[in-house]
Order: sequence, then C-alpha cells, then structure tokens
Amino acid sequence: MPYTTINPATGELLATYDDISEPLLEAKLATAQRAFETDWRRRPVSDRARIVSRAAALLREKADEYAGYLTLEMGKRSAEARKEVESAASILDYYAKHAHAYLQPRPLAEAPGASVHIEPVGVLFAIEPWNFPYYQIARVAGPQLMVGNVLLLKHAESVPQSALAFARLFEEAGAPEGVYTNLFISIDQAGRVIDDPRVQGVTLTGSERAGAAVAERAGRNLKKVVLELGGSDPFIVLEDAPLDWAIQSAVVGRMLNAGQCCVGSKRIIVVGKARGEAFLEGFAKRMAALETGDPADPATAVAPLSSERALTLLLEQIDRAALHGARIVCGGKRVERTGFYLQPTVLSDITQQNPVFSEELFGPVAAFYVVDDEAAAIALANGTPYGLGASVFTADTEHGERVAAQIDSGMVFINQPFGTSAELPFGGVKRSGFGRELSQLGFDEFVNKKLIRVAPVGAAPFGPARAA
Repeated sequence: MPYTTINPATGELLATYDDISEPLLEAKLATAQRAFETDWRRRPVSDRARIVSRAAALLREKADEYAGYLTLEMGKRSAEARKEVESAASILDYYAKHAHAYLQPRPLAEAPGASVHIEPVGVLFAIEPWNFPYYQIARVAGPQLMVGNVLLLKHAESVPQSALAFARLFEEAGAPEGVYTNLFISIDQAGRVIDDPRVQGVTLTGSERAGAAVAERAGRNLKKVVLELGGSDPFIVLEDAPLDWAIQSAVVGRMLNAGQCCVGSKRIIVVGKARGEAFLEGFAKRMAALETGDPADPATAVAPLSSERALTLLLEQIDRAALHGARIVCGGKRVERTGFYLQPTVLSDITQQNPVFSEELFGPVAAFYVVDDEAAAIALANGTPYGLGASVFTADTEHGERVAAQIDSGMVFINQPFGTSAELPFGGVKRSGFGRELSQLGFDEFVNKKLIRVAPVGAAPFGPARAA
C-alpha cells in the first residue's frame, strides 16, 4: 500500500510516496547498525542530550509548519495540533534532561558491591499510528535515543508528510545518519525487519490485530516487544459527583481528537437512575450542539475523521448497535458535507449481547450506561477485554482512590478524563497491550540491565563478596 496524503476535510488526494526498495531497506538497516556500534552508543550522554534537545527546539521554532501537517493529513483541529507539537517537544526535552540520572548505576542495597548498570541494546523498530503522529513517535524516540539505542520507524501510511517532517528534526539537529531512520515500507517488509537479527526490539502502537501479529513474529525471533493497543475506557460518575462538571468533562474526554484517542472516555457509566437520566439529557444535548467544520478554522468544534475507512467502520458499528437494540440518543449519521465527518453520537440501552458492548468505538461516539450502585459500576468498567485507562468522578477523592484500586486498567484518573505527560507512565493490561512508555518505566523498556558485582582481592570463590 503506498503512503498517501488525503485531506480528510475534503477527501482530496494530495501526495503519494512509494515503498522503498529491498536494496535500500538493507542499506538503511546496515547504516542503523553501524551508527549504533561505532557512534551513538559510545557518545557521552550529554552529546546525545544536546541533539535531542535541539530537535525539541526546532519543533517549537517550526510549530506552525509542523501543526499544519497534522491538520492536513489526519484532520486534527488546529488548536489540538499545536498542543501535540508542544507535547512531543516536551517529551524530547524531558528525556534529554533526565537521561543522565536514569543511566546511573543502581546499587543493590542487600548485596554489597553489586549494582545494575543500564546499557542500550541496539537497533529498535517502531510501528506508529496516525492519530497522534508526533506524540506517539516522541514517546519512543525520546527515551530510546537517550538510552543510546537507534531507531527505525514505520509510520502509518496516511501520514507520510508528518513522518518525513519528524525525521528532518533529527537530521537538522545533528544526529548522525542511521540514528533515526524513517521507513516507507510495506507490511511484508516490516515483517522482514522484525526478523532481521540486527533488530533487537519492537514497539507498536496500533490495533489489537496488528499487535498480535507483531508480537507473534517478534516472539518467534525471541525479541522484546512493547504494545500499546486499543482501549474502551470507562468514565465512572459516582453518586456524589457534581453533574454539570462531570458532563462537561465527559464531553471533553470523548471528543478530543474527534474521538480518535486510544485512552479517550468511550463508556460513560453513571451511578443512580435519576442521576443517569439527568446526565444523559445534558450530555446528549452538549454533544449534539457541537458543530463540524474545517479543522484549520479555530472556531471548529468537531473535525473530520481521519479517513473514509474510519468513517465507514463507525457507521457500521452504529448500525449494528441499533440493530441489536441500542438507542441512538443523538447523531448516528454522516454529516452532509465534503470530507469524512460524523455527527457526535451517543448510544444507550446497550446490553451485553450487543456487539458494541465489547468493541472499541474509535471516533465521536459514546456508549452510555446507568447502573444501580458502585459495585455494578466497577463490574461494568471491568467487563471488557480492554484495560488501558479509566476515570472516576467523585467529590470524595479518597473514596475515588479506593474505587480506582478495583479497576482493571493500566491507568486510572480521578476527577479528570485522562492525562498524559512525560513523567507519567502510559500503558495498559489485558488486550490493551503490555509494557510502558514515558517516565522512567518507558526509559527502561529496551535496555540491558547488567549486573556488575565487585568482590575484594582474596574473596572466596562463591558467597558474600568479602575477603577471605
């Protein structure tokens, strides 16, 4: 499949890029391996930090240009595009600042003379999605380049100009050739990259299907994998949460990036029948009032979906949900205008037998539930194959923490829909994947934690490190 730029607001095909040839792919693999062995891993961390920090500075200096690619290629609203640019830059800066501390030997208190040393492992292969084209890359490039690894990156076929732009950052910042390599390659070629013995680890953010395929192939090659997959995050409103505040938070949590967010608030769960009816009325009213428009226009509230395919899939899910008894409270139809627009949609009366009960709705569609009590809310929150994030809204934050402890997910946010920043680990459980990105946890995913133990001269062959 060629890499193409199609403007989601107009449906216009703007640019096409072909997959690279096999000889060129081999040359790029060889260059990456050479860069790791002879240069990047051997550089002082301060030198790597200088280059990564410069990439962050360039991203900020060219923020309008870089934000423009996001709006052009995947339809991101201009304000959200600028926020993503800043988010990516802040992640790069974070690791440039903290890597020196993260790379220090870690003494083992119970074993005198023993410490764990953090070392890079080599060439890594990253497969990244279209919904946050820079943020997703920064989550991998920031920590792994600062560790001393080098990165081969296959981006989504729908954001080639964004992919090329991010690669230019490191070239312009002074990174040696092979340290960060953008690859326009096919799925078959990606499989061969995973197989290649020069590649030491694989990370993917994407669909459950893609994650399973990558994990299977990497497993056959005994390679470490990190997967960040889908989510169907619950948004729990407890009986004491102020309704207006929770409703507004739910709208924001569902509609960020036109709902195309793995950790977005996809399942709204309200405790109490009367409160549920009031919440649904207010929530649906605010969702229906959001107007679609040109994502480049700052006044636009709802941007297009990223592609015709994404729009078609959501319309099919809505139709199947209704066919199996769900009620379309608002929306549910394609917007009658050029581009890939869907009306903000709320579905209710969803039973466990309904297909969408266990599916991810990746767009401006919210599933709404009312339950009798807190125990039922927790059971419903956990009653999904996914376990990425969750949120709990309550006037009693200590009680919210007790509820959070019972939710099966990698992240729980109390009184916010979700959040992300460089210092917060990001990742899930169950079919939402495994491993972590961001914070020190993300830094440690692709490293050799080498034990070094020092015993004094004259020590016994085995046992405690003491002189004989």
